[in-house]
This record gives sequence, C-alpha cells and structure tokens, in this order.
Amino acid sequence: MPLSDPSSGLLQFTAAPAPSTPLGPFEDSAVAWATWVTLMGFVGVTALALTAAGPAARRIGADTLAAVTARLSRTAVVLAVLAVAAVLTELAHSGDSGGYHYQDAWNTLYDGTNAGRLSGIEVTMLLVGAAVIAPLAFRVAANGRARTGLLAAGLGAGMIALGTTRFPDAMPEEWGHTIFETAMWMLHLFGGAVWLGGLAGLALLAVPGAVPPAERAAFWSPAIRRFSAAAMGCVTAITLSGLFLYWEHVDGPSQLFTTMYGRVLGVKILIFGTLLLLGVFNQFWLHPRIDALRAVGDERPLRTILVRRFPAVVTVETLLGMSLLFVAPFLHGSARNQAFQAETAKHSAKAISPEDLPRLPDKVVSASTWVLGSTETLVLIALMIGGYWYSGVLARRRTAAAPGQQPATGDLVEA
Repeated sequence: MPLSDPSSGLLQFTAAPAPSTPLGPFEDSAVAWATWVTLMGFVGVTALALTAAGPAARRIGADTLAAVTARLSRTAVVLAVLAVAAVLTELAHSGDSGGYHYQDAWNTLYDGTNAGRLSGIEVTMLLVGAAVIAPLAFRVAANGRARTGLLAAGLGAGMIALGTTRFPDAMPEEWGHTIFETAMWMLHLFGGAVWLGGLAGLALLAVPGAVPPAERAAFWSPAIRRFSAAAMGCVTAITLSGLFLYWEHVDGPSQLFTTMYGRVLGVKILIFGTLLLLGVFNQFWLHPRIDALRAVGDERPLRTILVRRFPAVVTVETLLGMSLLFVAPFLHGSARNQAFQAETAKHSAKAISPEDLPRLPDKVVSASTWVLGSTETLVLIALMIGGYWYSGVLARRRTAAAPGQQPATGDLVEA
C-alpha cells in the first residue's frame, strides 16, 4: 500500500493569496479626469470672475472690467461645453461591452432612474451655465448691468452640476450618515473647484491681453488679495472634509502604505501638501511684497524677481491641481475594507472571489468623534483667519518700510 504524501493534508490549511486591488483601466481614469478638470474649472473660473477679478477690475475702469470678464467668460463657456462632452464620454464608456456608445449614453439621461436623472441634471445645468455666461464673452456686454447676475446664475448652475456627481442615487438606509457624508463631499468638491479653477483663471489673466500694462499694478494686488481670502476658505473646507473622508475610509496611518487605496491617497495628500506649501509662500512672502510694490514705485531687482515669479508659481499650482484631479479617480473602495479583506483571505483555507469577500460596516459616529471634529473645525478656521490677518500686517509693514512713497505705474505681473 503506497504511503500518502504527508504534505497533502496540509494543503487545506494553506492561506489563500491576498486579493489584488487593481487601479482600474487607465483609459477610464483619463476620461474621469477630463470630466473633473472641465467641470471644476468651469465653476472655479466663474467664481473668480464674480468674486475676485471682477471687483478688482471694476475699481480701475469699465474697459478693464470688460477685458477681464470677457476672457474669463470665454474660458468658462469653453470649459462647460467640454464638460458636457466629457460627461457623455464617461457615460458612453461605462458599459460592460467596451468602446464608446454615445447614443446609449444620451438615452440614459432622464431615463426614469435616479442615476439617469442626476446625469441629465448635470448635462442640463452645464448647458444652462454656458448659455447664461455666453453673452459676457463679448466686451460689449461684459461690463453691463447684467454682468453680476449672469455670472451668479452661471455659477449656481455649475455648482448644481458638480453636486450631482456625488449626490446619492438610491434611498439611504441611514439618513443621518448619508446627509452628513454628502455635505462633506459638497465641501470637498466646491472648495476644490473654486480654489483650483481660480488658480487656472489667474494664470490665464497673467497672459498679456487681459489687463492693459499700465493698469496691472492697480489690478493684481486687490485681485490676489480677494482670491487669497476665498482660497483660504476653500483650503479649510477641503481639509475638514478630507479629514472626515480619511476617518471614514482609513483605519490608521499604516493603511496608507499597506493598501492600494492608502497608497493612492498618500500620493494625493503629498500633492495637496505641496499646493499648501506654495500657498503659504504666496500668502506670506509673494503677496505682501506685491502689495508693497503696488504702493511704491520700486525699480530694484526684487521687483523683476516678483513679476517673473508670480506667473510661474500660479502655473505650477495649476499643474499640481490638475495632477491632483488625475490621481483622485484611482481611489476605489476604502483602505479599511481592503485591509480587512486581505486579512480574511490570509486566514482562509481556499481562495475567495472578490464578489464574495466580506465588507466592514460603516463607522459609527460617537460623541468623541463629534468633539474631535468640532475642535478641528475651530482650530482650522482660527488658523486661516489668523494667517490672512497676519499676511495683511506683513504687507502693510513692508509698504510702510519701502522708500519713496510714490504710486507705482509699472507692471506687477508680466508673462
């Protein structure tokens, strides 16, 4: 009688391989990136024209207001049209058959399902936003009385379109958790759109032709100051919502290195941190010096450095923002579930298909969570307000300390 292989009885105790977590097809992420860039760009450029660039240009004159508004409005209309094409492309490529089926994508809009309604609203609001802002692309109407109302209407339409991307399309089981999570996503999206889209708009205005050379000194300081206030609010919103999403999807810093979700999130955090460092550089070094040079006719070498550095810094920030949006679509699932499923597969006697892998329940918000979240909110708001105030103090000090109190007439920004 042949002896059995003693190792055969151990095979059933061999751990199954850990489930793989692919990033997904690059093509899908590229299409999603095009949607985010155009949609968020439309919102950000419109917000910049309404809240920062427009008011700064109005203080100079009607011609400058018309030139600035027309350039930003043309960009916003183009972005809205491209966003519609990107949304339809993403819908056309979402089927299991592969390829791009635009007729099927068009038919899904308002098809009776909640997902179809949300997609339909997204496309409709983008078209409405483009149509509302289109008259402002012409300088004849760009400084008219309807300017503010048209920009506000276009911004509202764009925010509705952006909000539909993260609005739940099914009846929630837990209303409280879903409402709070949706609110956090809205803060994340709107904050990112106004900040990153605004940076792109500033980079466009730095290109010659938008602001006459003799008026750049009077335009850039108030425009940057206004945008800085909005950007600091956006950073606060992004950070607070990001902390909640981190708490929701990650159980500890170690999962940033041991799971695919965590590694992608880590790259996103690094890019965001770099953007923050550049923002600190702008807020506490570059912007105060631009304020000082606006008030003083200073021809020292420092001035040459500033006028060349500002467009470069804004362009780098814009490219980093686009890189951030490129990384975001690679985030699938959550680090918590990926770590849990890997541990489950490790102790399983047989391989488990991805569909059968268990999932962890959503985290439950406790009293300590609310206390910690409220504390983080107050601390961040205090830091942002304090930072904005202190950067203004620096600007006033440098202006007062500069020699020759004469109005500046030269360029502060040149491409």
